[in-house]
Amino acid sequence: METASARISTRCHWWSHTKTVTLIWFISFVLFYSFFHMALQNSSQNYPSSGGITSHSHIPNGERRARLYDKMARDLDDHGAAFLKQGETSQSLLLSDIFTLKDGSVTPVHKAANPPVRANVLYLSPKYSVPISDAVKRIFSPHFDKVIWFQNSSLYHFSMFHASHHISPVPATEDEIEAEATAVRAVAEDLCPLKIVLDRVILTSTGVLLGCWQVISGTDPMTIRAKLRTALPNAPEKQLVRNPSCLL
Repeated sequence: METASARISTRCHWWSHTKTVTLIWFISFVLFYSFFHMALQNSSQNYPSSGGITSHSHIPNGERRARLYDKMARDLDDHGAAFLKQGETSQSLLLSDIFTLKDGSVTPVHKAANPPVRANVLYLSPKYSVPISDAVKRIFSPHFDKVIWFQNSSLYHFSMFHASHHISPVPATEDEIEAEATAVRAVAEDLCPLKIVLDRVILTSTGVLLGCWQVISGTDPMTIRAKLRTALPNAPEKQLVRNPSCLL
């Protein structure tokens, strides 16, 4: 369905403004399922990994997701608002690494990944992403002008599996990338379209507002990720989305 941050001044007034920028940017960014997949890695690192969940094979996948979302919903109460302390983002980067203030507006700092990230995603159609984007803009823009960076709604997606990412890069030749694409295409041809529903919206201790989705019908995310793991044997063992049951 994926930069820069507010610079902090030593003056108290500027610090207060920075906290507001930090909070509002995070809320809008993750709701949009941004290009940098920020919510995805954070949730998987803070909550049980695939090994901890799949050990209970008798538990339906929907129940696994519900239990994970329950645990995530307690994160803010358990750990407090750590995002106000300028901590790491879900990509193991500081806010100052990925966003800045330019002419009073939050502006992303673009950085090239080398090698480039190769991600398999479930695309969210503009039929659904545009209403989400419009709703968030209507709510936040009148109160927080210029302190939110709105991701292009045509890029909304769910991150499923990485053949390479910035933490564990896997270099590949053009022929190897084409072979990966062929393998992924074969997996996709055997999948059924997903019908999903928004289960809940939660705010984490790192300041991320997460839309947590449940699957009504279609191929379950756990199955999709397992098939992609088999199809892409050279992919990083440690995935950005470490919990295969989630759909964020």
